[in-house]
Formats: sequence, structure tokens, C-alpha cells
Amino acid sequence: MLKRFLADLRKYNYFCWYSAKTDLKAEVANSYLNWVWWILEPLCNMLVYTFVFGSVFGSNQQYYPVFIYSGLLMWNFFSRTVTYSIKCVRMNRDIVTKVYVPKFTLLISNMLLNGIKLAIALCILAAMMLVFQVPLTPMIFVAIFVYLIMFIFAFGCSTILLHFGVFIDDLGYAIAILINMMFFMSGVFNDIATTVAAPFGQILANLNPMAFFISSMRGALLYGIMPDLRVLLDWAIISIALCVVGVRTIYKYENSYVKVV
Repeated sequence: MLKRFLADLRKYNYFCWYSAKTDLKAEVANSYLNWVWWILEPLCNMLVYTFVFGSVFGSNQQYYPVFIYSGLLMWNFFSRTVTYSIKCVRMNRDIVTKVYVPKFTLLISNMLLNGIKLAIALCILAAMMLVFQVPLTPMIFVAIFVYLIMFIFAFGCSTILLHFGVFIDDLGYAIAILINMMFFMSGVFNDIATTVAAPFGQILANLNPMAFFISSMRGALLYGIMPDLRVLLDWAIISIALCVVGVRTIYKYENSYVKVV
């Protein structure tokens, strides 16, 4: 399966990039601010959360605006990827019913689209780190590695949801509720490990994958703290396992998707 997967990545990589660029152009076609909206959305959310939790509730977290903004960027990539995966086969019905492409390439195309948006927003994050005088340390490479594992985890979850989303219409509603719950339990605007009473805070931070990824990335990027490598390795193995299960399932059942959509 791995050989077939890598061969399909090479064969359809142009399709993925072309589809991502086309979707990017379509998103901003009738917008006055174009790609600026990709920066304004997390930036405005950051300002709201900074005011609410920093001023109203009195959070004393160091570099708090950067703390929130960095968490929002990672969360937005994950939530957009997962949410899209449920409906991506139905949304691309014209492609699916007319030509053959491995169905996970539709997901990869969307991840590339979200990755381009993320790259632009990360430039703003770098500027904010300079403004708030966040010290740069070699731990920035650990933060990049955490991002890589998060990408793999998002792809693994999304391939599984892609399959079931074809057959279960109500799955989108259930996942929307779950995503909303995860948002408040993932420490986007606070540190779960220290906010929740011990030892439950640390347990929740390790068992919730996005809480762990966000806290590990921010700890390395903003404070030069090495994440728990054992837990990081566990989530890396789980992420790869999810990818194997998801891609294998798609290969096995993708021919039946045409009959459903």
C-alpha cells in the first residue's frame, strides 16, 4: 500500500497543487481585500480573546497576544482540514464521477490551500514575535517538528472522516459539535495543564492531541521549553497509524463512492 500511495502522490501532485491554487483564486475572486482576509480572521480573533481573557479575566501569561495567535493558527488549520474532509467527496462530485483520482488527493489539495494560508499568517506571527521581543532559540525547530506531526495527525483523522462522510449525512453535524468542544478543551487561549487542577490538567493536556500539539509548539516557540518527547512520539505513532487505516480504507472502498454521491 505504501508503494501505491507514494506512486499516487508523485502522479497526482500537479493536480493537488493546481486544485489548491484554483481554490485560492476562487476564494478571493469577488473580495476587495483578497488574501488579507486570511490574516484578518485569526488576527481579529486574537484581539478579542486577548481583551476577554487578558483584560477582563486578568490572564498574566507572558507574550499573551502572541500566545493566543500562535494557538489559533494551529487550531484553524486542523479544524478547517477536518471539517472539509467530511464533505470533500460530495463537494467534488463532478471530478469524482467523471475521472479517477485517489480520493485522498482531494484532501491533500485542501491541506495545501490551508497550508498556504497558514504560511502567510506565520509571517505575521514572526512579526509579532519581534514586536513583543520574544527571544528566538534553537527550539524553533522543535516547534516545526510538532507542526509536522500535527499535519500527519490531521491527515490521518481526515482520511477516516472522508470515508464515513460519504455514507453518513449527519456526520458533519456531529463533528461540528465535537470540534467546538475540542476548541475550548485544547488550550487555544489558556494553558490547560496549569488552568485545570492537578493532576487532571496535565492528563487532559496529554490525552487531547490538539491540546498537546498546541502547548508543545508554543512552549518550544515562545518559551524555549522542550515538549515531553515520549508523549510526542506516542502521538506520532498514533498519527501514522491513523494515516495507514484511513488510506487503506479509501483504497478499498473509493470505487463505491461514485454510486453514493
